[in-house]
Amino acid sequence: MKSGYGRNFLLPKGKATVATADNVAKFEARRAELEKTANEGLAAAQTRATKLEGFKLSLTAKAGNEGKLFGSVGNTDIIEALAKAGHTVTRAEVRLGGRSDPSRRRAQRTAAVPR
Repeated sequence: MKSGYGRNFLLPKGKATVATADNVAKFEARRAELEKTANEGLAAAQTRATKLEGFKLSLTAKAGNEGKLFGSVGNTDIIEALAKAGHTVTRAEVRLGGRSDPSRRRAQRTAAVPR
C-alpha cells in the first residue's frame, strides 16, 4: 500500500497503528488471548462432537399421500429434538444436507453438525 493511504486514512481512523515495540507487545498479548479462547472453544466443540458420534435422530411429521409434508422440518425442529435428547446445539451449527431450504418431502435426510 502507499504510505499516504496509511498516513492519511488508516492511522487517523484508528484502523492501524505504528509498529513500535509497545504496540507489537500489545498485539502479541492480544493474539495470545485470542488463541487461548479459540483453543478452549475448539476443545468444547470436540467434546460435543464425541458425544454426537453415532447419534441418530428421528423426527416424525404429518405427510400427505404423495409424500409431501404438511409443513417442513427445519433447523429449529432439529435443535428442539436434540435438546430433548440432551444435546446442546445452536442454530448456526446445523446444516441440512447441503441445502439451505427446509425439508418438505418425506424422505431420509442427513443433517450435519460441523466439528
